[in-house]
Amino acid sequence: MADPKFLDQPPRFLFFTGKGGVGKTSLACASAITLADAGRRVLLVSTDPASNVGQVFGMTIGNTITAISAVPGLAALEIDPQAAAQIYRDQIVNPVRGVLPDTVVKGIEEQLSGACTTEIAAFDEFTALLVDSALTADYDHIIFDTAPTGHTIRLLQLPGAWSDFLAEGKGDASCLGPLAGLEKQRAQYKAAVDALADSQRTRLVLVARAQQATLREVARTHEELAAIGLTKQFLVINGLFPQAETAQDPLAAAIFQREQNVLAAIPEVLNQLPCDHIVLKPFNLVGLTALRKLLVDELPLDSENKSSHHAIPFPSLSNLTDDIVKDGCGLIMLMGKGGVGKTTLAAAIAVNLAHRGLPVHLTTSDPAANLSETLSGVMDNLQVDRIDPYVETDRYRQRVLETKGAHLDAQGRALLEEDLRSPCTEEIAVFQAFSRIIREAGKKFVVMDTAPTGHTLLLLDATGAYHREVAKQMDRHSIAHYTTPMMQLKNPKQTKILLVTLAETTPVLEAVNLQVDLRRAGIEPWAWIINNSIAATTVRSPLLCQRASNEIADIEAVSTTHAKRYAVLPLLKEEPIGIQKLLELSKSNQASIKH
Repeated sequence: MADPKFLDQPPRFLFFTGKGGVGKTSLACASAITLADAGRRVLLVSTDPASNVGQVFGMTIGNTITAISAVPGLAALEIDPQAAAQIYRDQIVNPVRGVLPDTVVKGIEEQLSGACTTEIAAFDEFTALLVDSALTADYDHIIFDTAPTGHTIRLLQLPGAWSDFLAEGKGDASCLGPLAGLEKQRAQYKAAVDALADSQRTRLVLVARAQQATLREVARTHEELAAIGLTKQFLVINGLFPQAETAQDPLAAAIFQREQNVLAAIPEVLNQLPCDHIVLKPFNLVGLTALRKLLVDELPLDSENKSSHHAIPFPSLSNLTDDIVKDGCGLIMLMGKGGVGKTTLAAAIAVNLAHRGLPVHLTTSDPAANLSETLSGVMDNLQVDRIDPYVETDRYRQRVLETKGAHLDAQGRALLEEDLRSPCTEEIAVFQAFSRIIREAGKKFVVMDTAPTGHTLLLLDATGAYHREVAKQMDRHSIAHYTTPMMQLKNPKQTKILLVTLAETTPVLEAVNLQVDLRRAGIEPWAWIINNSIAATTVRSPLLCQRASNEIADIEAVSTTHAKRYAVLPLLKEEPIGIQKLLELSKSNQASIKH
């Protein structure tokens, strides 16, 4: 292909953003190499805890600017957002340690353990890179692997008085805590946010795959960031299946057609953006040779990527369901990042249980999910409904504003309103609705698509400030619905958490991080499901054969290291829509595949 549109006359700052597994890091690295090869001086910055720029380049980088010796003009920096967040937690918690009761300190620590704190702390780290400074004066372009969300930018756009707001007890909520220590850098934040909103200086590259759910999520990101001034946006649809690979392989042909159908129905707001299509590559995007091939259309097969000869057992979803049935009833929660197929798998498990004559309640809070479309029919023993996260969150926000916000001044109310836009707020509001359903799991199976994170569960169970804030709004009977579900979630006889992932490095790493998060809350995931595996099917396309071979290492890591039990589901020619196909999905698999 010719030079991609997103690299045409690039401004100084380029941000690559998108969900895990869509290829942000690879595209950011390939773009940095392209610009450096053209004679520009480039700094590549990663703030994504799931990405590893150093691994991609085959060298150690870390939290200092490091020259990439094999690419003249290119340097890289990996900001560790977890380390940055820990520094902020220590700054806020250490002064009260030993002064306040241990239970209160633990509550404050949990408040500051969420994604919002991590993102704000990381933003603080790279703010210096967005303003004129000696640190970045030598670079023509600074490329960021991951951009801050609209929520974080809005928090930093709001006027000062964070410390007073918190000190007066008005902000006992999930995201304001880390900002208590940031007041002194307010001027630098303003300069950084101004740079982000300046289209002459900043370009935002939205990275997606040709999947309906992914494109809907990207459309939401586009609108949210455009609304706060980040208007210079480009769309990249990565990993498109090439038509040339479809001739001899029915699965390849089906994948190609499925993607073309998704592209034909792309959300209207994205149609207005300059767009590049990047063809799917057969090789792993590690090393300079691979990265230099990413932005070209040719498909050179990697002759060195030989198939290994391991026989890996690939248990079916039905094997997991057999074990689930043994306890007679309980809560089944499917968790994982967007785009991995949680809704379909939740429906498949529910249908399988109902088919065995067991009463089942299937529910979701995913705004992108359409359970009725996935099921495409009704069946005995199966009750289906959907919790609307927007309705539940709005109801929760209104209740907080009417109680806690009633006596705040305009500035305090603005801070509280922004805090209530946090992703944590939505999870808490939805969990209130879920808590009503969870009680049913004592007498039937309840299958839940999209679950709260370990951070949110700990917030709900905390004895610190957030729990006190919740308690103020609820009577004794309602509070019981918070603590009782937590006890149930920790009991594997009553609750089974299924982590859903793909056989790719980034989604597996994200699932590992989620498992750590849940364990911190005292909840042990019961099983893993690897969805849409090419290795678990039969293919003839050279591209698919090579990608199937690439999956083996990730499947082995899940089966031997991360999961106590697992299932591997093959990539299918047709979407599993309808009760019959969902039943077939839960039973599909070969016992093992040799590669």
